Amino acid sequence: MTPHPEIVEAVRRALEEDIGPGDVTTRATVDEALRARGTFLAREPLVLAGTDVLPLIYEQRGGIEELAIARRDGERCAAMDVIATVRGKARTLLECERVALNFLQRLSGVATAARAYADRVAGTACRVLDTRKTTPGLRRLEKMAAAAGGIANHRMGLFDAVLIKNNHIAAAGGVRCAIRRVRAASTLPLEIEVRTREELREALEAGAEHLLLDNLAPGEAAQWVREIAGRATVELSGGITLDNVRAYAETGADFVSAGAITHSARAVDISFRLEPA
Repeated sequence: MTPHPEIVEAVRRALEEDIGPGDVTTRATVDEALRARGTFLAREPLVLAGTDVLPLIYEQRGGIEELAIARRDGERCAAMDVIATVRGKARTLLECERVALNFLQRLSGVATAARAYADRVAGTACRVLDTRKTTPGLRRLEKMAAAAGGIANHRMGLFDAVLIKNNHIAAAGGVRCAIRRVRAASTLPLEIEVRTREELREALEAGAEHLLLDNLAPGEAAQWVREIAGRATVELSGGITLDNVRAYAETGADFVSAGAITHSARAVDISFRLEPA
């Protein structure tokens, strides 16, 4: 499968940022002809993501004879599980080590966080969504990692779906005006944030089919969901954590979204071990 140009560019920029005109330490200490074998190892339990980036890294640098991916994105790994092995020029393996680990650790951290949220809502009819609160330049990769962890992707950006939020409503002159303007200009999916019962009623009367309820406590959210009574799809957002996501999922909402899955995911511990081949 051809990688998305955004991912290829992200890899190129990461390599250029780290290697620049050359890895001075490796050039000084490692013979140019030396061949080596490197192994990526999980150092803690994790959900894997980012393996699709490894071939791009080594293709851009060259000098690799074999890359074997042992575990796939979305798989759970235990401590000391082998993730991948790579064989080729020792200099290439060393100069690419940090970039490869940065991607694997960051993206597996997102996937691991996503799986934790998905597990917490298991058995309910509610799905967890990611958000646009991503690392600049890495959104596509982080959303792929979130999906690998078992949650659903929300919109990719401002261009593929309409989400009318409180500032749009203020600028447009109210809920009804905002919905009317969007429907006159676009056929994209439309979601609208409502913050008061009055805005909720206005949105439903205007035919809104997807509502975002923000910063409600679980009990209050359940009351709003009962009032909506299936007339629109409901997403809950704001202050949703691993500790309370189950309570929100049990309100009857269709979705909960959590920015923490991407903006606060901890990079997991993955190591790279090299030995002469």
